[in-house]
Amino acid sequence: MSKYVSSVMEIDAVKEYLPHRYPFLLVDRVTSLELNQSIEAIKNVSINEPFFNGHFPQLAVMPGVLIVEAMAQAAGILGFKTLNKTPADGSLYLFAGADNVRFKRAVVPGDQLTLKVTIVSNRSRLWKFDCRAEVEGQLAASATILCADKDITHDS
Repeated sequence: MSKYVSSVMEIDAVKEYLPHRYPFLLVDRVTSLELNQSIEAIKNVSINEPFFNGHFPQLAVMPGVLIVEAMAQAAGILGFKTLNKTPADGSLYLFAGADNVRFKRAVVPGDQLTLKVTIVSNRSRLWKFDCRAEVEGQLAASATILCADKDITHDS
């Protein structure tokens, strides 16, 4: 199998690699992926998102924590694809931490969030990713995200 996966992953393929579902599935499409290297994905931000009812009624802004979650979900897809496994195989990527989180631009309805993730390291099932979220080429958020690859088939 080629190291570079050029084909786009539409939503049905994304759902094979993420256990999340509405309203918490925050990756709509993968536009590029290089195994053991990087991924680029998108999240289309719609006024119909349930969080906009309360954040904020007078000025709809996507919560920063959900932007970080979207970056983590893209990172999870990259990890799963790199290891050639899915949640159906009894594995989950659990959010283990975030460092150097920065927000630079508000994300509002109508924006398309481009999620850019690169692998920094993978040691003992703990992955470290460098993540960026952009809107029209402008940095909206960045973070270093840690994810733990958890085998759920052997938990007691």
